[in-house]
Amino acid sequence: MKAIVQHRYGSPDVLELKDVPQPVPGPGELLVRVRAAAVNAYDWHFMRGDPYLARLSMGLRGPKERVRGRDFAGVVEAVGDGAVRFAVGDEVYGEVDGTFAEYVRVSELAVGVKPAGLTFEQAAAVPLAGNTALIGVRDLGRVTAGQRVLVNGASGGVGTFAVQIAKAHGAEVTGVCSTRNVDLVRELGADHVVDYRSEDFARSGKRYDVVLDFVANRSLADHRRVLTPGGTLVLAGGGVSEGGSFLGPIALLLKALVVRPFMSQRVCPLTAVNSAENLAVLGELVESGQVTPVIDRGFTLEEAAEAIRYVEVEHARAKVVITV
Repeated sequence: MKAIVQHRYGSPDVLELKDVPQPVPGPGELLVRVRAAAVNAYDWHFMRGDPYLARLSMGLRGPKERVRGRDFAGVVEAVGDGAVRFAVGDEVYGEVDGTFAEYVRVSELAVGVKPAGLTFEQAAAVPLAGNTALIGVRDLGRVTAGQRVLVNGASGGVGTFAVQIAKAHGAEVTGVCSTRNVDLVRELGADHVVDYRSEDFARSGKRYDVVLDFVANRSLADHRRVLTPGGTLVLAGGGVSEGGSFLGPIALLLKALVVRPFMSQRVCPLTAVNSAENLAVLGELVESGQVTPVIDRGFTLEEAAEAIRYVEVEHARAKVVITV
């Protein structure tokens, strides 16, 4: 089968379209014919091996997982022994490493039923970003009706879902984004939109019950300044941040953990764990019309390197998808 393979860290030039063996589903696993995949900051971090500290788990000299991609939507091609939730021909979506390929092997416990009203491209945009936003809003932020929520990075892949999910929980949502994305964030349902090029949300004097930060481009002091005394800060930055290429956003997370015992506010580092249960919740939100995946651009599998370059350099709004 065809797949986008990487043997060393570097720019998108290290990505190659190669013929690799087609995976075989093991016990409790599915073989899925990938129809579409999505590009995430996760992919270019793995491509670059950035931040360097993360190479302890990614692989020191090159990525342990050679095929890039994390999100997928497709059709079940084969079912492993003991897998009972799905049958051949079912349309599914989910999250697993190696999805920039014609086929992917995945545990049935990490797969959900593709929402019927979505194309494969739209469905592929949901799993990683939607799951991260859901955990941030529901589980860590504990957002309830009437709360004031700030989403920093509201036009990004995770941010677009966070704005909609927070609104679905009844919150009053403020989204922070660049000038070109103000209309998009407002269309997603944000009650207020802050254009960071002309306004600094940390100096506005406004306070929020929950701050969700998906870009890690502000200091901990800035976040604390805009939180209510008992407010919650959810940190899930995907940028390089003040930690540079060695620590990246980990630096801000470590600082937050050090001072957390001395704060009245809650600080919650966001680590997303994919699950079929969360995919089912996201599917319900999509089918009820409360959440709609937003796609910036589409690419083919052969253009995967260019797709990652676009996400990394051009600051894509919402999601970028690859049709396989």
